[in-house]
Amino acid sequence: MKDSEPDSKILHLYRRAGLSSLPETKRTLKQAIDQLFKNSEKYTPIQLISIADNISAKPIEEVLMMGEAAKETAKRERGRVERERVRDLNVAWVEMMAKDSGVLREHMSLFWHGHFACRSEDPVFVQNYINSIRKNALGNFGEMLMAVSKEAAMLQFLNNQQNRKNSPNENFAREVMELFTLGRGNYTETDVKEAARSFTGWAYNSLGEFEFREKVHDHGVKNFLGKQGAFEGTDIINFLLEQKQTAKYVTAKIYRSFVSEIENQDRINQLSEEFFKSGYNIKNLMYRIFTSEWFYEDSVKNALIKSPVELMVGIQRNLGATFNNKQSTLYIQRVLGQELFYPPNVAGWPGGRNWIDSSSLMFRMQLPNLMIGESEVKVKPKDSGDVNDKAVKQQDKNTKADVNWDRWVARFENVAVDKLPGVIAGQLLAEQPSTEVIEIVAKRAGSETDRIKQIRKITLTIMALPEYQVS
Repeated sequence: MKDSEPDSKILHLYRRAGLSSLPETKRTLKQAIDQLFKNSEKYTPIQLISIADNISAKPIEEVLMMGEAAKETAKRERGRVERERVRDLNVAWVEMMAKDSGVLREHMSLFWHGHFACRSEDPVFVQNYINSIRKNALGNFGEMLMAVSKEAAMLQFLNNQQNRKNSPNENFAREVMELFTLGRGNYTETDVKEAARSFTGWAYNSLGEFEFREKVHDHGVKNFLGKQGAFEGTDIINFLLEQKQTAKYVTAKIYRSFVSEIENQDRINQLSEEFFKSGYNIKNLMYRIFTSEWFYEDSVKNALIKSPVELMVGIQRNLGATFNNKQSTLYIQRVLGQELFYPPNVAGWPGGRNWIDSSSLMFRMQLPNLMIGESEVKVKPKDSGDVNDKAVKQQDKNTKADVNWDRWVARFENVAVDKLPGVIAGQLLAEQPSTEVIEIVAKRAGSETDRIKQIRKITLTIMALPEYQVS
């Protein structure tokens, strides 16, 4: 913004809602909020994988005719190709987060991916799963809950294919209540058992399409949350949505992710009441949060540690950076412990201070310089268990990115040289650093006389500060 410095409230909004995007034009706070939602109205599905060319969907007759050695070779090759395609989906989604104007939709989708955490080796299942989340990310929570619960990736991950009458598997039913809706301690073991019976028959075919299999469904009478009847899965989900505790649980999780890890029960109670009365309208809930005065209080700023994906995408959005090798985003995710589509378990990533340890903090602080090519990668990513990853790891170490420095420098064309450290810090950091820190930043860039190099040096120095790790 050449005319004047952006409002600090708008910068805070963009850090929390827009994956650290920066405003390009002068707007009021309300206009900025409205524009974020307007830009995210359109949903465009990720369509990299077609069922026609998905190995998992192909007939297995010719495989059955093979010898044992050939079968094992074919199995390994299928696994390799499927993992590669899941990686391609990861890269495509990260690029949308970094480049798409609908950044609020993508940021909310990242949140929901952690809420409905799921892993699958089938790329069609993964693509359908993440598109269900992205489609409903700002829509109706109940519709998203129903859609994601019927996704092949989720049913597979939580073993509901093995949930049959006379041999129920409680895993899916338990996690739907514990992690997706009510939260631990708000249901009984009887509720879990009866819900599991109700979800018998929920399955999927090789194309990733939901199927209700009558023959394996338990048609008997169940008792769930004080209700009695011959329930099936859809009934259970509807009953869970009737519980105000579901609205409170989801609202509290959103509050911790977008406002502060320190919960304010009065605010959460009020927000969850409105969320419940709206019929679980996610857009209304987020709009209410972003238009609340308390969202912009000093006590809320600087209160959240950026997740690895938020950090990586934020650097890209701040600087308009594009990776030379798009696969390098996978390497960064692995090193920092948040690889999309590979959450550690069904509870998702723990987040908060768990993102930071001695090795990850060093890499996080080096990341901007690694991307711009000022440093070399010296950190090894955690082993994913994929024997084919060795070649990928070597390739992914090229973390360099192209930056449109002219665009970045133009933001500060009316700023005097001695004011640059403070002004740039004001745009990149959640809180203005101390005078001493600003002086150190200025000193490191002091030897540069070329303005572009000056701004580049100041920018990378600020991004390497611990303060850049929070939003």
